[in-house]
Amino acid sequence: MTANCPKHILLFSGKRKSGKDFLTDHLFEKIGAKNCTIVRLSAPIKSHWAKVNGLELDKLLGTSQYKENHRAAMIEWSEAERLKDNGIFIRSAITMANANEKSIWIVSDMRRRSDLKWFIDNYPEVCKTIRVVCDDAVRKERGWVFTAGIDDAETECDLDNVDQSEWNWIIRNNGTLQDVSSELSEIVATCIQ
Repeated sequence: MTANCPKHILLFSGKRKSGKDFLTDHLFEKIGAKNCTIVRLSAPIKSHWAKVNGLELDKLLGTSQYKENHRAAMIEWSEAERLKDNGIFIRSAITMANANEKSIWIVSDMRRRSDLKWFIDNYPEVCKTIRVVCDDAVRKERGWVFTAGIDDAETECDLDNVDQSEWNWIIRNNGTLQDVSSELSEIVATCIQ
């Protein structure tokens, strides 16, 4: 286990437009900024990409078409970097979020089995896994359009076949916040015990 170990790490995974950010932002508000932070694994990738290419980081971090326009190139570059060092973006994301100062980490965007393995190997006693699932029809209502080379790539599909028993929670996010309130309350209760 590494130094400054948090009490809880919530590892969220799900497809694009499944509502991961919406749910993790809500949990952050419920738990509170005093003890909690959101670790966005894609943040260091987007930060570097913005600097190198003269792009607007805020737009890359959001949910806009701007991000989608740059997604494929960012993925290609980041995959090459990950092959050199699997933890490069994870460690950087933890630093960017000042996570070592907080007792609860919400990792909002797990994408790969290697990310999951890294957290479980480094923080085996405190990780909880959450899979957010959502029907494609609802994702489309939220603005998702299937994009070859993205939606069929490792970044979207690597965690699809993880056995359901390996997730601590599976949240079906097809409706409103009220529809998932019992699962979210259970997660909050686990963190504040």
